[in-house]
Amino acid sequence: MTADLHYLSLHAAAVRIADRSLSPVALVEACIERCTALQPTHHAFITFTFEAARSAARIAQQEIAAGRHRGPLHGVPIAHKDILATAGVRTTAHSRLLQDWVPDQDAAAVQLLERAGAISLGKTACHEFAFGTPDADEPFPAARNPWNTEHMPGSSSSGSGAAVAAGMVMAATGTDTGGSVRHPAAACGIVGMKPTYGRVSLEGVIPLAPSLDHVGPLTRTVRDNALMLQVLAGPGAPNFAASLGAPVRGKRIGVPERFIATVDHTAEVSAAFDQALKVLQALGVELVPIAPEGLDAAFEAANVIIAYEAARYHRDDLQRHPEKFGPALRQRLLRGAACTDAEYAAARERGAALKRTYAALFADGLAAIASPGREAPAETMAQLYANPAGKRGITNRIYSLTGNPAVTLPMGFSATGLPLALQLAAAHGAEPLLYQLAEAYEHKAGWSLRHP
Repeated sequence: MTADLHYLSLHAAAVRIADRSLSPVALVEACIERCTALQPTHHAFITFTFEAARSAARIAQQEIAAGRHRGPLHGVPIAHKDILATAGVRTTAHSRLLQDWVPDQDAAAVQLLERAGAISLGKTACHEFAFGTPDADEPFPAARNPWNTEHMPGSSSSGSGAAVAAGMVMAATGTDTGGSVRHPAAACGIVGMKPTYGRVSLEGVIPLAPSLDHVGPLTRTVRDNALMLQVLAGPGAPNFAASLGAPVRGKRIGVPERFIATVDHTAEVSAAFDQALKVLQALGVELVPIAPEGLDAAFEAANVIIAYEAARYHRDDLQRHPEKFGPALRQRLLRGAACTDAEYAAARERGAALKRTYAALFADGLAAIASPGREAPAETMAQLYANPAGKRGITNRIYSLTGNPAVTLPMGFSATGLPLALQLAAAHGAEPLLYQLAEAYEHKAGWSLRHP
C-alpha cells in the first residue's frame, strides 16, 4: 500500500482525497515513512516538520469529511526549498550564516500553498544561497540523485528535485535564477517550471539576483505542475490546466538548430532530442528552424547579472563573517564584487535585446521553442566537487534573461539509467499553452511513468 501511495501523482492523490478513498493522514504517513527511509542516503531535506504535518493531515481529513474541501492540493504532502521563509521553522539557505535562523513570517508562496491545504514535510537542501556549490565542509550534507546516489541531483533546488523524484513528497517549491528549477528537474527526471517573470511572488524568498529570480514548482507530471502553479500564482491567474488534453496539431515549435549545435551536448542527449522532435511531429506539431541572434552571449550575460546582484546583496555579511560562507560561494561573490557598473549595464542590455528578439519570434506565430533541457546526464558528486564552476544549463540561461516561461520534462534515459530532459519555452504569460504542449509530449513519450 505504501509503495502505491508515495508514487501517486499529485492529481491522482487529489482525486482520491476528494472522493475520500484516500485520507490525508494515510498519505502523509506514507510519505513520512519514505522520507525516513531515504534521508540517510538521499539527504534531500535539511529540516523535517513531521509532527506539524501529521497535525495538518488530521485537520485536513476533518475538513474534507465536513465538506470543506479546499481544492486539489488539500491534504497533499509537499516540501519547500530552504530559501523560502517559513514561520517558526528554520530557514538556513544551506549556509552557516543562517544555520539557526527561524523566521517569524512565511514567504508569500508558502502562505498560498498552506491556504490551499498543502502539507509541508519540511525544508529541502539546496546550494548555498542558491549560488554556491557543495563542498566537503558544508553544514548540511548535499542532496543526492535518486536514480543513482553517486550522482548530483542538479542545482540549486537540488533537494526539492531529489525529494519529488524519490517519492518523498508529491511536489516541491524551488527557485530559478539561472535554471535552478529546470536543472534539478532535468537531472532527476521530473517536471520543473520557471514561470513568466513576476508570475509568482518573491516576497519572503532570500534573493539571489532579484532581476532574474523566479519561484517555480517541481512535480512528477505536467498536470501536477499546472495544479501547483495555479496556487503559487495566486488569485486572478489564468487556468493553467484549461488546455490539457487538447490537440496540439498545427502548433509551430521553433528549434534553434545552429545554436544547439554549438553547445557541447553528449551524443545520448542529441539522439534523445532528435527522437523528442519526432514525437512532437507525430503529434502534428510543425517544427520551424530558427536562428535568433544573441544566444551565444546569453550564458555570460546572465552570469554577470547574477554575480553582480548577489555580491551586492551579500556584501555586508561577507565583510563581517567571511568564514560563514562556503569557499565556492565566497569566490563567486568576490568575482561579482569585481564586476563594474558598466559590465553589469552591458549584460542587462544584452538581456533586454534577447527579450525583444524572443518576443518577436512568438509574435510571429511560434507556440513554443524546443531545446535539450540539459547538456548531459547528471555528473557524479566527485565530478561536481572537482569542477564546481562547470558550464552547465546553457540553454536554461536564455529564458532566465528573457523572463519567458520555460519547462523541462523527461525525454529519455542514458545507457546508465540517468534521466535526460527536454526544454520547452513559450511567450510571456503563455503557461497554459506551454503546459498543453508539454503534457501532449509527456503522454505520447511515456517517460514520466518511470521512477527511481
